[in-house]
Amino acid sequence: MAVMEAVLNERETSREVWGPAALDERRERTRDHLAKIAARRQSWINRNRYYYELLNRLLRFLVEPQKKVLSVRCDTGNVLAAVRPRNGKGIDICAEIVEIAQQRNPPFEFAVAFPDKEEFQQAFKPDEKFDYILFNDIGDTVDVLQALRNLTPLCQRHTRVLITTYNHLWEPLVTFAEWVGMKVPRTEQNWLSTADIRNLLKLAGFEALETHRIVLLPKYLPLLSGFFNRFCARLPFLSKLCMTQVVLARMVPPSVELKELSISVVIPCKNEKGNVEDAARRIPSLAGKTEIIFCDDQSTDGTAEEVLRVQSLYPNKDIHLEHGPGVCKSRNVWTGFNAASGDILMILDADLTTIPEELPYFIDVMVSGQAEFVNGSRLIYPVPKGAMNGANMLGNKFFSLAFTYLLGQRVKDTLCGTKVLWRSDWERIKPMLGSWGTEDRWGDYELLFGAAKLNLKILDLPVHYQERIYGSTKMTKVFRNGLVMLKMCWHGFLKLRLGY
Repeated sequence: MAVMEAVLNERETSREVWGPAALDERRERTRDHLAKIAARRQSWINRNRYYYELLNRLLRFLVEPQKKVLSVRCDTGNVLAAVRPRNGKGIDICAEIVEIAQQRNPPFEFAVAFPDKEEFQQAFKPDEKFDYILFNDIGDTVDVLQALRNLTPLCQRHTRVLITTYNHLWEPLVTFAEWVGMKVPRTEQNWLSTADIRNLLKLAGFEALETHRIVLLPKYLPLLSGFFNRFCARLPFLSKLCMTQVVLARMVPPSVELKELSISVVIPCKNEKGNVEDAARRIPSLAGKTEIIFCDDQSTDGTAEEVLRVQSLYPNKDIHLEHGPGVCKSRNVWTGFNAASGDILMILDADLTTIPEELPYFIDVMVSGQAEFVNGSRLIYPVPKGAMNGANMLGNKFFSLAFTYLLGQRVKDTLCGTKVLWRSDWERIKPMLGSWGTEDRWGDYELLFGAAKLNLKILDLPVHYQERIYGSTKMTKVFRNGLVMLKMCWHGFLKLRLGY
């Protein structure tokens, strides 16, 4: 009888750590471990200052300054402080760690919560949202899927989630570093590859956009560290060997009702009088409100007067005339963007080589949430003879390859004039204008680089390209323009790939 009771007692004890209770027990073990090392945590960070400087530099590159930022598993608050938020909040599972974080960073708000528990939402005000969410130490999070799902109520359309993890190829070295006291000891770890993280993000309603890999040499050695971490770590094969990985994602936004939106179609024009009426007549109604803004760049053929005539001829269409500075196409487009009132901004070249009737395709992609920046591609369907000369075609193909590498997203036709983005994103791109090494006379590169810097989801959309009927092309001096574009690509490489 005594043996039977012992067996039953043993089974009862085992039952206590089965199912959800076992997961809670693991959470508590992790919290207890952090509490024991809390007083020494900052000393380990100081001991590995060079590594954390590399990580913080990448996060500062990915996170816009002066935004509202949430740091999940915030540790002592160093990462949150590094990204220079306007409004910062940190969450950690250990009260002792949170107390240290609050002492070190009094301007920010900190709270104690498990990110994968239901009570996580109690740490936030109703309808509280963030621009960026940084998730660290995902390796010891018990229920990663639930933790990611708990983040969705905190996201807006433009919110970006950055998940920091380490490459398991480094497991032997990391274990050795713990053993000799060079690294903070860990508890049980999840075995998560970047593919696993991307899959979990998808299951939680997010879309992984890009994975940034850093640190081939975690300790500072003069000359060698800079060469390995700033150059070798960016090379296609060697980057897979990097110690730390940051997966950047966005929440897949719900579709938006067209009737609730307003669209601004900006038409930059210089000596395009013969195309004005056709443009106004052929542009369909795109949403609840569609405004058409002709930006006349000091034409000499009466384009501005023609816009006013067409404005009176089509009173049912919301047609406006803006006067450009007469410097270049990009500044003319910016004039139109700044005058626009629509939720979505769209560029349509006045030569009408892109068919206006296909503009609804762009809006469909935007409102469905599939992309945040839609770029027209003229290089899918057959190009009529005479519509694009050979030099321009060759240049387009070359810069397509360059931009696909620089942006980390496929862009086949960088110079297609038809581009669409949210006006709120234009306001975030605007401060970057002129920061890419030289002035972009056409504006295509400024918009694409700016969209990439903001980690917007960029998508190509095929358009039918036709030969212009009225006027002449403004894309002349191909060689000189090509040199300008190469210079911009170099600066794009330095800023987008090397983080300078």
